[in-house]
Amino acid sequence: MPTVVVVGSQWGDEGKGKITDYLALEADVVVRYQGGPNAGHTVVVNDEVFQLHLLPSGILYPEKLSVIGNGVVVDPEVLVDEIQRLQARGRDTGGLRISARAHLIMPYHRILDALQEESMGERKIGTTLKGVGPAYMDKSARVGIRVGDLLEPDVFTQRLESNLRDKNRVFKYVYGKQTLDAQPIIESYLQAGKFLKPYITDTAVLVNKAIRQGKKVLFEGAQGTLLDLDHGTYPYVTSSHPVAGGACIGAGVGPTKIDEIIGVVKAYTSRVGDGPFPTELLDETGDWIRETGHEYGVTTGRPRRIGWLDLMMINYAAVLNGLTGIALTRLDVLCGLDKVKVAYAYKRDGQVITEFPASFKELAECEPVYEEFSGWPEIDPAAKSLDDLHPNARRFVEFISHKTGLEPAIVSLGRGREESLTLRDLFQ
Repeated sequence: MPTVVVVGSQWGDEGKGKITDYLALEADVVVRYQGGPNAGHTVVVNDEVFQLHLLPSGILYPEKLSVIGNGVVVDPEVLVDEIQRLQARGRDTGGLRISARAHLIMPYHRILDALQEESMGERKIGTTLKGVGPAYMDKSARVGIRVGDLLEPDVFTQRLESNLRDKNRVFKYVYGKQTLDAQPIIESYLQAGKFLKPYITDTAVLVNKAIRQGKKVLFEGAQGTLLDLDHGTYPYVTSSHPVAGGACIGAGVGPTKIDEIIGVVKAYTSRVGDGPFPTELLDETGDWIRETGHEYGVTTGRPRRIGWLDLMMINYAAVLNGLTGIALTRLDVLCGLDKVKVAYAYKRDGQVITEFPASFKELAECEPVYEEFSGWPEIDPAAKSLDDLHPNARRFVEFISHKTGLEPAIVSLGRGREESLTLRDLFQ
């Protein structure tokens, strides 16, 4: 049976949560492979809204295995709270599994995140201040503390105290801030560890076994391709690898185990945080799309920057991820606009370019080249084929497919799980 990776093809917030939740209906296992509580998925089930941060989207299906892979950084207090909130709403979380190798976000990571961001002034990245970046820094520096350490109090205490000696020197002598006491952290985190113990395991073994047994495995990333640490609009990126290759590292599976890679493409573009944005709309149309699409950060509540769909980004994402198809979302948000635009190239210094620039400076100097479409009044959420869409909406979808060379596998027609048009069965 195939394995499917779902990746964001823009700057995140493309609607991956809905697509993952929709595909999870057929999957046996859903694996979150990177990111932390800085990400957020909104899933609507029978008019009930769920906002997930660390938990995989598959958690809303009690019969599925929902895996937090080793590539995720976990704030245990946030995760415990998220689990308990779902349980309070009558949801079964027994299918959750957490990698013992996933790294922990510690209190000093959150503090450092805020201090570093503040110290950068106008050069700030625009992080969510959840401690994600500093946690990945410690992971790379080989001083991180892992989820499995919560189950060994002596090991956890020793590593925490060692780290605090270094972090407290930074707090005191670099930032002039108050130092942290180890004991409250030890008590709080070990208590969280007791709660999480039934869920903690070697998830790489679990996922590879499921693949060998022919089970349907769905991998979901957080954020989007243009926020990838290596391939995104650096330095305005996240601290991990949302691209499809990140699924192999963050879940512990080989690249030959991946069959389908689906890029989620929002019918317009949004981003949170600073950095260049060629198709950004700083007008009433952008404001209207933001309000109509409820474009505010799930984690922070910050208003997202809005722009027209940028196919330069999508084609770049298609190459990086090796996309085998796309899932188009939020088509319904654009209903009612007289005109809809799509950028398919850039102009820089009077020259048309068709390759996404690696240079931050070059990207900031690019002007989009647009194709303009007449708008559509509505989207039928019960549509069964592209022919059921308004002709203008259908032309919009066909243009995207033509310019990217990718057929849509799914077209989202609304926020609800059932408001989805399936054009290709990905788990055949």
